[in-house]
Amino acid sequence: MTDPVERIGMRHRTTRETDVSVRINLDGNGQYSNATGIGFFDHMLDLFAKHGRFDLEVTCKGDLHIDEHHSVEDIGITLGQALHQALGDKHYINRYGSAYVPMDESLARTVVDLSGRFALYFDCTFQRDRVGDLPTELVRHFWYSFAEHAACTLHISVLYGTNAHHQVEAIFKSAARALRAAVRRDPSGARVPSTKGVI
Repeated sequence: MTDPVERIGMRHRTTRETDVSVRINLDGNGQYSNATGIGFFDHMLDLFAKHGRFDLEVTCKGDLHIDEHHSVEDIGITLGQALHQALGDKHYINRYGSAYVPMDESLARTVVDLSGRFALYFDCTFQRDRVGDLPTELVRHFWYSFAEHAACTLHISVLYGTNAHHQVEAIFKSAARALRAAVRRDPSGARVPSTKGVI
């Protein structure tokens, strides 16, 4: 394997509802600067960067006077696109990753396949409708949008837990750590980790 270039993805998405910019460096060290207008969501993106060791910058100007849906969805889309761009040809990546992460009484498991195919399995029952200023129903929607545009298969389960804040935090941390394992380069492995010859 030749010396790799930094794997950086940058995407900008503008609609009548939002203006989103994302920059992600898959080979970073967990630096972050996230400003979405949704405080708890910023915190989750910060955790995602720190635990994935991704350098991440996300900005969003959205129609929060309506609600948070458009912003969360469009950030998921744009982050997924940026990650997909950063992966490039996917040569020598591990492709698969998994992680269990506890957060106090809650335990989350994420398994990912950077397969080029979209699928999402999401299993969590939240005990309240909101955590801070983030509706909990949008947690699944964020990961759906992300997985669709990252072109990956993503399985997220909260195996148990009662505190919604802890559940969401465990999800974002486990997803970050699973993705970190999946994007990691393995120079001793296959150039393309698939019998198809492409992913």
